[in-house]
Amino acid sequence: MDLYDTARVRQPRDGIEYRLATVTDITYSTPHTTHIRHLRLRFPTGEERTYTPAKIAECTSTDDHAALVAAFTNTCRALRDACRIAHDYDERINTDILGLLMAIYGTVATYLGVTLDPAHLDPPADTEQVTP
Repeated sequence: MDLYDTARVRQPRDGIEYRLATVTDITYSTPHTTHIRHLRLRFPTGEERTYTPAKIAECTSTDDHAALVAAFTNTCRALRDACRIAHDYDERINTDILGLLMAIYGTVATYLGVTLDPAHLDPPADTEQVTP
């Protein structure tokens, strides 16, 4: 990791640590080694904190984009499965779930530039078969 790289805290403890931070200082074990003892991160709020290398992971906006697409795709899968169940359970819930799906679809297309294709979502989760 180098100065001005971006990183995330592996196990955030508070809201600030969930943000993408910039490496502002690196402390090495000895002057002539590449072994890093501490990294200082600056968060978008301006706050700076120091971490050991094991506590952070290098992360770019491309990594964040991929993580967001994966999270929204998984969300759509879960909502799609819920919609199929809700269709028989209560039409109002089904309608609300469809609204959520459309909102997510629009958000992903508008802000991430990705079109989620329902045909490419994996098959619905196995559900327990009910026998009459």
